[in-house]
Parts: sequence; C-alpha cells; structure tokens
Amino acid sequence: MPHHAAVPLAHGIGGARDLPISVELAVAAGVAALVVSFTVLAVAWRSPRYDPPIGRPAPAALERVVDSSALRWSLRVVGVLLAAYTMLALWGGQDRPENPVFGMFYVLLWVGLVPASLLLGPVWRALSPFHLLVPLARRLAAGNGRAAPVPYPEALGLWPGAVGLYAVVWMELANPHGAELGTLRVWITCYALAMVVGTALFGEAFLAAADPFEVYSTLVARLSPWGRRDGRLVLRSPLANLATTPPRPGLVAVVAVLFGSTAFDTFKDSTTWLRATQGSGHPVLWNNLGLLSGCLVVGGVLTAATMATGAQARTRRRDLPRLLAHSVVPIVVGYVLAHYLSFLVGGGQLTVIRMSDPFTNGGNLFGTADGQVSYWLARRPTMLAVVKVVGVVTGHVLGVIAAHDRAIGLLPRRDQLTGQLPLLFAMVGFTAGGLWLLLAA
Repeated sequence: MPHHAAVPLAHGIGGARDLPISVELAVAAGVAALVVSFTVLAVAWRSPRYDPPIGRPAPAALERVVDSSALRWSLRVVGVLLAAYTMLALWGGQDRPENPVFGMFYVLLWVGLVPASLLLGPVWRALSPFHLLVPLARRLAAGNGRAAPVPYPEALGLWPGAVGLYAVVWMELANPHGAELGTLRVWITCYALAMVVGTALFGEAFLAAADPFEVYSTLVARLSPWGRRDGRLVLRSPLANLATTPPRPGLVAVVAVLFGSTAFDTFKDSTTWLRATQGSGHPVLWNNLGLLSGCLVVGGVLTAATMATGAQARTRRRDLPRLLAHSVVPIVVGYVLAHYLSFLVGGGQLTVIRMSDPFTNGGNLFGTADGQVSYWLARRPTMLAVVKVVGVVTGHVLGVIAAHDRAIGLLPRRDQLTGQLPLLFAMVGFTAGGLWLLLAA
C-alpha cells in the first residue's frame, strides 16, 4: 500500500524494528538450513521425483462440484459484483484515505491473492470478469470468417504479464501519487482497456499471459495441492505441482519483478534508504531507480547463476534460466507472506470495515462501519518474528529442493552436484539478504 500520511494501511504494522530476534542468528540459521538441505539432497535425492508429476485423483464428488457450470458461473457473478462495487467506490467515492477502493486494490487483491491462490488454486482466473469476454471474442472471430481469435504470439510468453506486474508494484512503491483516487482511476482504466482489447484480439490466451493478477495467481497456485492431469482434478505435492510450471519466455522477468519489488519494499523504509534519498532532494527519482534496480538485480543474479549451472547441461544454456525459474516461486511466496502478513491481517480488517461506506459519506451499507481493527498479530512481536524467519527459510529450502529436482534431470551425472553450486550460492545470498532486510533494514 502506498505510504500516505493519512492512511493507516502501512506495511510497517508490527515492523521489523520491534522484532526480538538477533539478525545475525536468523541469517546464520537460514544459511545453515540451506546448506544442510542441499547436502541431504545430494546424498539422498539422486534422480528426478517430479517428472512426470502424477498426483492422486480428487474425490469424484469434489471434482463434479469444481467442474460444474453452476460453480463456474457463480464465481463469475461474484467477480462481476466485486468489479462493479470497485467501480462504485472508484468513481462515486471521494478522494479520501477512508475510500475502501485503496484497501480493496492494494490489500485484498494484491496481497490477499497470494494466500487465496495457495489454498484454492488460480482464484483470479475463476473470478476475473474479463473471461466473460472470451465467448464474445470467439463470436467476433467467427463473424470475420475465423475459427478463433488471432493466435497469441508464443514468443511473447509472459513478458506482457511481467510488464503489468511492474506497473502494479510501481503504483505501490514508486509512484508518489499512488494513494490518490485520480491516479488509481487512470491505472485501473488503462488496465481494463488493455485486457478488453487483448481478449478481443487473442482470446483467453491473452489473459493467461498478460493479465498481471492472473499471471501472479496462476504462478502462486503452482504451489497449491490442486492440479490437473489430462483435464482431471488431482491432488499433488505442492512441489510436484510446481514442477508443472511451463518454462515460457518472460518467466524469469515475472519472478524477478515479484521478488525484487518485495525486497525493495522492505528496504525503502529503512533509515539508510530514507536518509540517502531525502538528502538527495530527489526521493521519487531514487525510489524509481531503487525499484528497477531491485528487479534487475534479482533477474540478473538468477540468470547468471542458472546459466553457470549449465556448463555441461543437456539443454541449451540460454534456456536454463526459465527452466529453473520456477524454483524461485517458493522464495517469492515465503518472502511475501513474511513481509506482508501483519499488513494483510490489519489492513484487511480495516478494508472490510470501510467497505460499508463506498461513497465515503458516512454510510454503513454492510453494517461493518463501526467495527474495530484487532492488531493481535502486531502486538505479538515474537510470533511475528518467528513467522518471518520461518516463511523466508521455508521458501528458500523448498526452492533448493525444486531446483535440485530439475537440475539433476538437466545435468549429466558427473556434474549434478558441482553444476548446482552457482544457483545454491545465489539462493544463499537471497536468504541472507532477505532475512537482513526483514529483521534489520
């Protein structure tokens, strides 16, 4: 959420400065966990276990419900109603911090999308109102003598989604007017127009590759236990599900934006950054450069480490970054949950309270306007610190496992261990840097 003077939805709820854990101890424990995990994997995990990912068929009754037209259309209706309510607050509400549209966009959608996708799968695909345009696009194509919309250029891959994700984090972290209603109106209008035009041209494939929220939700959902095999609903190990991530062009850029922006968000409120940027007289410029640099550094380190891994790989060196980029997804999820958990708990409650007043005129549409926010998590610094450390370390350990399982299928036997060392060193650096940012910066 943008840090607006009058907006209490700040990332600093239960901030790192109050966490009673030694930074040095946390970093040492995190690095040790990665090294021990890799050592155990080197001894006990000598062949790929997630290729191909199988999974157990879900109960037939559950599959019938999940695949039913009734549920699909019910979720579409819910998505349309939420979109309509958002437009109501966006265009009918006042430009005040109490307008619920800020919390709906920055808290419930952007942050809440992660736990929702982890638990339920690709929820944005089910709720997105833009998918209602797909049948219309098909009819338009048929009217023009085509059997389907224009094929989506596979060479573009997820690059449009990466650009869209950067536009979201730019609004959140580097745009000084991100907490102003007019700016949010322009952003959402441009986003909606892009999705409508893209869907009309390319159909559903465009949304899967270019809608930043669908790209994000679908990627995180690869760590959920829900998957598909030959169209059937299956239950899998989250890591087995993660292995099904298509290595599309732009995947490295997507994970670099997600991880790099979260790391920068942690650092931008540090005393070091604030002193340097405020003293320069150009804090907005430095925030923009910092955000861009964070994403480029993550993408560059990941690319260099994975390409170094491929000294004797069985595939082309230039393809290795996207073949191994899925291993960064657990790191992204762990870091996002660690950084934004207290923000989601506190800011989510506040948003629900404010949603009773979409016009910011004192209304109480849903009866929640008199509710009180419970900052129970923010008042438990020890619990919050443990959650942060466990979230980051768990994400990195899972990333090491995912990378190891993929790498031993790509590297010849003699290089299966030494070939993974550059990526391991990169992940150790990510772990140490991430924990330092969370607990010290």
